[in-house]
Amino acid sequence: MKQRLTILGSTGSIGTNTLDVVARHPDQYEVFALSAATRVDDLLAQCARFKPCYAVMASPAHAAQLAEKIKANGLATQVLQAPDALEQIASHPEVDAVMAAIVGAAGLAPCLAAARAGKRLLLANKEALVVGGEVFLRAVREGGATLLPIDSEHSAIFQSLPEDRNCWARRVQHVLLTASGGPFRTRDPATLRDVTPEEACAHPNFVMGRKISVDSATMMNKALEVIEARWLFDLRPAQIKVVIHPQQIIHSMVQYVDASILAQLGTPDMRVPIACGLAWPERIASGAAPLDFSQLAALTFEEADARRFPGLHLSWQALAAPRGTTTVLNAANEVAVAAFLQRRIRFDQIHAVNRATLEAVRPSNPDTLQALLALDEQSRAAASQQVRQFQ
Repeated sequence: MKQRLTILGSTGSIGTNTLDVVARHPDQYEVFALSAATRVDDLLAQCARFKPCYAVMASPAHAAQLAEKIKANGLATQVLQAPDALEQIASHPEVDAVMAAIVGAAGLAPCLAAARAGKRLLLANKEALVVGGEVFLRAVREGGATLLPIDSEHSAIFQSLPEDRNCWARRVQHVLLTASGGPFRTRDPATLRDVTPEEACAHPNFVMGRKISVDSATMMNKALEVIEARWLFDLRPAQIKVVIHPQQIIHSMVQYVDASILAQLGTPDMRVPIACGLAWPERIASGAAPLDFSQLAALTFEEADARRFPGLHLSWQALAAPRGTTTVLNAANEVAVAAFLQRRIRFDQIHAVNRATLEAVRPSNPDTLQALLALDEQSRAAASQQVRQFQ
């Protein structure tokens, strides 16, 4: 039986890599539904190739454009325009697995829908856990969903842990998330105020979307991954460490109580964790090139410089604060990064906006989706106010 897949965010980096892996195994996977934000022509091309039953665009205007083009091309794909269309394709009874690759808090509602429907949920949207936390994990438990991490670092930790979760607490000392250090790993921190959006988006190892590229440059992506790891693996914040590894060959590690360290290695290619998630516990070809150890240079490791990457340390502060503080941090960062990309604030002011918003918004333990979304909205308003103060 083929697995039927919904891919949320199919035109982004994770989505296109997922479709690349799926195309290599047509006997095992079938695309049921796709979604995108604004790239109408890209989604049209995917519909023509993979022939999903449904397609969803983020706005009614883009959905109308897609529907017109699908009709003109004689395709059978139905375009959904309902406000809850993403939740519909994530929880549809005919869907076996959902790749959650929508960037930002917008991915939380469909992730919750998939979890409640008991789907095999391939989680590339770290905000579902950063924003959703216990609310999201409760939906996973109650729905009987299978949660599989797709971020390369969390996939590496998952692969380095025993399959029996019951032994993690007594065996694991801590986990080590690796980070590339982004484009400013060796740059003088005093010059970071002059960074342009173009410089911030020039990742040394990956071609990614603009928002996640900026997060990599500030290492806020790693801050969010620390929060995600806390929930994914039921760890105390003190059990999560970050180390800079510029070559990105070791994707993350687990240190056990006997001082043994298990690591997952591979070429920096997102098709590897995607293939792992699609096939787990089996293995399938990903299309990535294998490591050639004879060609590897030295593998190096460094501490994360707090002057260069102050945002990284906000993760542990947010985890130690009242529940919901991680939701505030995520919302503030999305607003701040958008303002930086629009050249409304400087690169170094992203951290200032995030820190000020954390001080301005005090959450009161949100325990429903509605409460989380209300807190997210409140935090965005506070962050927008902070941005205006810099202009």
